[in-house]
Amino acid sequence: MKRLGPSVLLLLTGSALLRVSLFSTLYLRYVKEGLRPALIATGAILVLLALVAAVRELRQPGEPDEHHEGHAHAGPSTAWLLAFPAVMLLLFAPPALGSYTVARDGSGAIAKRTGFPPLPAGNPVALSLGDFSSRAVWDGTQSLKDRTVRLTGFVAPADAGSWRLSRIIVSCCAADARVLKVEIHGVPAPAADSWVTVTGTWRPGTGTPALDATAMTPIARPDHPYRDTPQP
Repeated sequence: MKRLGPSVLLLLTGSALLRVSLFSTLYLRYVKEGLRPALIATGAILVLLALVAAVRELRQPGEPDEHHEGHAHAGPSTAWLLAFPAVMLLLFAPPALGSYTVARDGSGAIAKRTGFPPLPAGNPVALSLGDFSSRAVWDGTQSLKDRTVRLTGFVAPADAGSWRLSRIIVSCCAADARVLKVEIHGVPAPAADSWVTVTGTWRPGTGTPALDATAMTPIARPDHPYRDTPQP
């Protein structure tokens, strides 16, 4: 059975990848949507390699094997530590990035932007957090003034008297996550990491994107939490 160790490790890892990418959409908690085919292919290849390796070992259980005799201990025993995250993904999947990540994001930087198009007519106007933040900081025409806007995101605690409506954007995977956050005033903070849609007006003069909220509606967590899309 010791010789089957590498096969078991490959099988666990491949099965975990297939579980989060082929049989569910859990992979969206960690990577962008476009990587799904690559994850499925990788998982399938690992499972296939595990089965081929196991069959090869079981077909010659009693034969001397110079390779195994000379290299049985070549691989470090710590390689089995790779089995731990694979088993965790099989049993339960870690949650998507949320308020914990927002609380530890110290940048607060908003990329400079120019040439803002006019906002659609009517109130409220649904905006992404990225668009609202850019307009609040960089739009010299103050297109947000006297407009009611609707923003969607998850809740992140902040200082007394306000909380943050946040989104996390990824270019490839959770490792390159970028945080968007808007200070919310006027309504009590819901539970951390809950998803809400907030309606209100821009609060100028704060130096950071801020909103005076007049209404808030709880919503279900979106299927694609790393997309900064407005709620219709």
